[in-house]
Amino acid sequence: MQHLLSNLLGRFKPGASSAERRGFMRSRLALYCKLMFWSILILVGFINVMYAVFPETRPARATAVNIMAASGILMIGTAWLAARRENDYSEGVLTGIDVSSTLIIGAAFAVSAVLAQDRLVNVYSSFIWVSFAIFGRSLIVPSSGRRTLLLSILGTLPILSTALMVTTAVPRPALFVGALIFCAVIVVLSTVGSHVIYGLRQQVREAMQLGQYSLGDKIGEGGMGAVYKAKHAMLRRPTAIKLLRGDVASAEALQRFEREVQLTSELTHPNTIAIYDYGRSPDGVFYYAMEYLDGIDLEKMVNKYGPQPPERVVHILRQICGALSEAHGRGLIHRDIKPSNIIVSCRGDIADVAKILDFGLVKEMDKDDQIEGENTVSGTPAYLSPEAITDPDQISPRSDIYALGAVAYFLLSGKTPFEGKSVVQLCYHHLHTTPVRPSLRGDLEVPAEIEELVLQCLAKDPDARPSSAREMGKLLGRLDLAGQWTEDRARGWWDDDYVPRMETEERERLALTMTVDIGQRNLSLGQLLD
Repeated sequence: MQHLLSNLLGRFKPGASSAERRGFMRSRLALYCKLMFWSILILVGFINVMYAVFPETRPARATAVNIMAASGILMIGTAWLAARRENDYSEGVLTGIDVSSTLIIGAAFAVSAVLAQDRLVNVYSSFIWVSFAIFGRSLIVPSSGRRTLLLSILGTLPILSTALMVTTAVPRPALFVGALIFCAVIVVLSTVGSHVIYGLRQQVREAMQLGQYSLGDKIGEGGMGAVYKAKHAMLRRPTAIKLLRGDVASAEALQRFEREVQLTSELTHPNTIAIYDYGRSPDGVFYYAMEYLDGIDLEKMVNKYGPQPPERVVHILRQICGALSEAHGRGLIHRDIKPSNIIVSCRGDIADVAKILDFGLVKEMDKDDQIEGENTVSGTPAYLSPEAITDPDQISPRSDIYALGAVAYFLLSGKTPFEGKSVVQLCYHHLHTTPVRPSLRGDLEVPAEIEELVLQCLAKDPDARPSSAREMGKLLGRLDLAGQWTEDRARGWWDDDYVPRMETEERERLALTMTVDIGQRNLSLGQLLD
């Protein structure tokens, strides 16, 4: 029977074997049945109120009509409850819900018309309600034109049969011909409507297909493009796709985009984002695919949950030091280390896995950067090292150490090391102001050992900072705090704090990289010091 229905009605959507698409079909069936349930319930209630107010209109078999209506409402309600359950129903089950709900509505109104007192009036009023139901289905439920055609015919057959049974003063042929025309109009309108909407859905889906990837929700956007959640057509692996439109991007932006993916793909550290693919679509969209994390970046973490425990800060920093150590060892300087470019999440059974994102401003130490002009300051003002401001062409791995110290300061205190009303003020503080101890600016107690290390990272003189990310990681590992943020504590935070709170707020899905407006992050030295 299931095979027969599938052959007759066709698949409700391209690639119907996909659990995701079956879920979409199920949700639409639930919406349709819900609307029909409440509409018919309100209609029956209104009719019974009219019977009470105007007793002369009450048919002799009103009880039978109500029983029939109640049965129909009960069956539609059952279909609604079945469809709203988040089960991965097979295509056959969904087809059964679709067909049965259509037949139930048609049969309920047809039998009610037979039992009513003025059958002629009730036949036509039933036609109107059946037409509403069938046309509404064509708008709500994803369906091909062929499927809607067959279901519309099935849905109108009961009321059309009732028209043949009615014996009134009106000649039977005239009544039947009128009913037949009415049904034909319903069927044609519903079929055309379904065909148009179904075609549009297919076009939208094809437009959202990028190579082997099917694009989903947008999860980030910036001046250069956007980031979407996606899935590989065969692997079904959650992926983040970063897009850059070739027809609107400058040659410089395209070169930067390509360099970002090439340099990032060279890095293999587990705390660095993994690149899966890179390409260009036929319509000129440049893209690359990377791993997707449903986590939270450090900026949002502090903004939502406040300053973090020092032992957790040490745990996160050690991971980032490992990723930076690999990058620096390959001659790459990130230049934009900041809280929003570090995401923590759960990977497998491991909680609090940190990942560095966005290598769009990376600099190769052994090469001249031809993409940017001379004396161009690159980075985010609140996390710029002094040398990145005064001599941006001579930055070193210790510039990333400075930025990492600023990130640690933010995690411990909830505030950046320096604040200013303008970029110029921030840069002045980076150059000349000694940062206030984080323990004096936050609500949490900050042990002296980590506070001293953070302030060492924020030294104006690069030589006064830890010599490398590897050395920084070793210094963190020697702290008494190292190892105090256990797996159980990390898992407890994600299970008991993060998840409940995120469920009560608007869920923010994060990609492992965010497109950044390069124009907003690159300032000429002359502009900065004017």
